[in-house]
Amino acid sequence: MASAALRDELLCSICLSIFKDPVMLRCGHNFCRVCIDRLLDTQDESGVYYCPECREDFHERPALMRNINLHNVAEQFVVIKQEQEEITGICCTYCVDSPVPAVRSCLLCEASLCEKHLRVHSKSPQHVLCDPSTSLEKRKCSVHKKILEYYCTEDAACICVSCRLAGEHWGHRVEMLHEASGKKKMKLRNVLQKLTTKREETEERVRSLEERWKNAQEKAAREAERVTALFTDIRRQVDDLEKKVLSEISRQEKEESLSLPALIHQLEIKKNELSWKMRHIEELCNTTDPLAVLQKPDLCDPKKEEDDEDTGGHDKQLHDEYDLDVAEISHTLHTLREVITVIRRGIYVEDRADILLDVNSAGNYIIISDDLKTATSTQKNQHRPETSERFQCNQVISRMGFTSGGHYWDVESRRLGNWRVGMCYPSIDRKGYQSYIGNNNKSWSLLRCNDQYSVIHNSKEIRLPHSVSSDRYRICLDYESGRLSFYELCDPIRHLYTFTAFFSEPLHVALCVNNVVAGANIEASVLRICS
Repeated sequence: MASAALRDELLCSICLSIFKDPVMLRCGHNFCRVCIDRLLDTQDESGVYYCPECREDFHERPALMRNINLHNVAEQFVVIKQEQEEITGICCTYCVDSPVPAVRSCLLCEASLCEKHLRVHSKSPQHVLCDPSTSLEKRKCSVHKKILEYYCTEDAACICVSCRLAGEHWGHRVEMLHEASGKKKMKLRNVLQKLTTKREETEERVRSLEERWKNAQEKAAREAERVTALFTDIRRQVDDLEKKVLSEISRQEKEESLSLPALIHQLEIKKNELSWKMRHIEELCNTTDPLAVLQKPDLCDPKKEEDDEDTGGHDKQLHDEYDLDVAEISHTLHTLREVITVIRRGIYVEDRADILLDVNSAGNYIIISDDLKTATSTQKNQHRPETSERFQCNQVISRMGFTSGGHYWDVESRRLGNWRVGMCYPSIDRKGYQSYIGNNNKSWSLLRCNDQYSVIHNSKEIRLPHSVSSDRYRICLDYESGRLSFYELCDPIRHLYTFTAFFSEPLHVALCVNNVVAGANIEASVLRICS
């Protein structure tokens, strides 16, 4: 009896089943979330909301609060009940001495019958028989305790004859249970068909992603092998360069060692000679007898001084010739450092970003692909819900923003079309002409308009001096250094323009596409983020 009473407390009054994900209205009554949602959906048309239990009115659609405790109790009750049924099965109510399996259950008697008791059971129409069940009460009205025979389409509830004639469902449109069940099965079959199609599409998507994953692993293995070979070669070249530089230093040092001792000896002799001349000249300068000064030989012979100057020049030439040549070595080392810097930036700094577009920001005349990678302009209004995030122009931004580090991503365009591609702050305006990327101080953009290419920021447009022939572009962001660069992916890759700024907010990828009139036709613009 206690179990039956507990079960009654755990029944949803709409579907008469154990609560599934129970939620509570403001009045305190609980229902299955699906049941009360379906009921409130039917009340949306009239704009009058009320509790199906106490009939309390609500001025607006009531909020549904999840009842976690009730949810846990209901789940535990179902588990215990199933365990009991697995152990004992459904037995005849009247076979008290020894349990006998039941073959049918009577809704009126709320009893299960074996073959023997079924033969003597009343055949009256009021005694409705069904498959053996331990939860017969759910097939009866919780209010009038009568068999459920009808389905109220207005309240989406199974009701008895008393509910229909004198109860709260009086005057409502009702159907027989089998009719309502048939209609629901038809709807469910349609839903099943759609779900089957979606499942097949999902399976195909899974296969595609698995193939992509496999290709990515194979590509990563190839790249790892290539990079390993590259660095092995770089290390070999660096080792060779080190040996070459050290050998050159040793060679120059040996040459200096061979020539400098002789030169030093020669200069010592010259120094002694100069010292003797200096002493002789000092003596003459200190002599008071003019005749003695004039009769002494003149040591300042111009011809000899010329020869001395030539010898000094030769000494300087020897010194310059055998000086250690560090300029070429420094140039080699600086070149090597630049190479290492480029390698480090390519491997550790720049990160290829996986960009996904945010449909909640997309304008109503732009189509976003299922993989959230492609934006296409259209003349058909998509009728998306109006929110503060949505652009009024044909524009969309990415879900994720960047706040640090180095990142790059590639985009591909259709040759025919007007478009913009770049990055912006999430606080960019969503309405008006100033919301276009590049037309404000919160965005930076590469612009294509009528076969002309330019870059634009804060409405200041700079036309690119050269033509662009490729359909693929690369955008590189270095957040800390405040650099946003655009490249044309041709062979070789060509730099188009670099913006420099102090970034103060997260940067989101932004795409803008507009239709183009081509003769008598209107062509759509397409931008696709390359995986």
